[in-house]
Amino acid sequence: MAKPLPSAAPHRVFLRTMGGLLTLIVLIKLAGFFAWNDDIGVTRILKLVTRLGMTAAVIGAYSLIIRRGAVDSFRWRNSPVPLLYGAYLALGLASLLWSRNPGYSFLQWMMDMESLVFAYYFVKCFLLLKEFFPDSQVRFYHVLGNAVFVILLVFLVGALVAPDVFYRLTHGGEEARLGGYLMNPNELGMLCVVGIACLMFDLQRHHRTVLTVVKIGLLLLALVLTGSRSSLVGFVLVLFFHIRQAGNPRIKWAANAAVLLGVVALVPLLFIKQGGLEEVLSMTGRLPFWHALLTEALPREPLLGYGFMRISYGEYFQSVHTYAAQMAHNTFIQVLLNLGLVGFTIAMLQLGFTIRAFVRQADPQVRLLGAGLLIPILINSFTEFGIFGMTNYGILFYQFLIFFGSLHYHARLSPGEQLWLHRRRPELALAVA
Repeated sequence: MAKPLPSAAPHRVFLRTMGGLLTLIVLIKLAGFFAWNDDIGVTRILKLVTRLGMTAAVIGAYSLIIRRGAVDSFRWRNSPVPLLYGAYLALGLASLLWSRNPGYSFLQWMMDMESLVFAYYFVKCFLLLKEFFPDSQVRFYHVLGNAVFVILLVFLVGALVAPDVFYRLTHGGEEARLGGYLMNPNELGMLCVVGIACLMFDLQRHHRTVLTVVKIGLLLLALVLTGSRSSLVGFVLVLFFHIRQAGNPRIKWAANAAVLLGVVALVPLLFIKQGGLEEVLSMTGRLPFWHALLTEALPREPLLGYGFMRISYGEYFQSVHTYAAQMAHNTFIQVLLNLGLVGFTIAMLQLGFTIRAFVRQADPQVRLLGAGLLIPILINSFTEFGIFGMTNYGILFYQFLIFFGSLHYHARLSPGEQLWLHRRRPELALAVA
């Protein structure tokens, strides 16, 4: 006698649970990048517990999906993207041999590896849910967008009740920027843009439209309060790509006009008032610093660099022509100094193939998701930590893209996989076989 098909109700409960669980996991994971306590020892413990704990949790969530009847048959299909990223990390590990502070380099390398493991299983969860639970409404952009919104909501409320903690004074105390000691305002601005880019997908599918508009509005408010000019540029570009997907020409014209008016209104507020045009043209003093790095630091170790996440023989790069710093404030210069011309070539090839992987995607929504994440993190990479810099959630977002762009479903299951699927999900076994 044939086994009866399982009812849909248990799957609906399971899927709602998975949506909430994955949102909580990535929320805590992102929170682990913040400095929630001014005591450096407490902060390190919190970061260690939250990051490792959430990596273990996402592996657990992945296991729950497998036990529910999914088959992990996703493979890398003729994609050099993960291989090149592996080569970049392999060179970073080898650089411990010539780093003047191998302990620091190894710590940074381990954190990149840990976030890579998290990204792998996190992306796999969504791929499996989409393939083996056709009725699933658990969307990557919805989960990540909501997690980002909750974090920024904490900052907006905190700015009202504890401004000394949640605001950072810059320009001699004349400017107050959202972020405080908890997070670099530019990094926080980039997070706002990523959240907006994700929630705009909910807006397009008319998912709780009013609530989604409120979320996007609050994230845009947080972006303005960070005073991040680079992130504002990222927001305008992300909005432009989403507008291009609109089917109604009137909507496109109206949205383009709104963007233009918004830029005209915000440029004097954010770009000119904070130090004047001269500061903008010098990238807030970064151009002289980058010039010193390229003319003084790079010629000393041009081939293999100073070691993973190192830009000098000492802990800080110092020059008579500019300020001292531990990082390059530009991810491309950072990797050039970390791993030399060899590492820079590998990283640029890897980035190029990642972009190509999304350009070639047949699904327009996947292409738009790639643009929505790549644009803000790449713009951030020109002035801050970036995708090849010191550990930050921009690296995590980039690792998400690596797996979304390179993992593909392998329809031909092995006999063992077919047997597993027949036992756990008989209603899908015939269709997938």
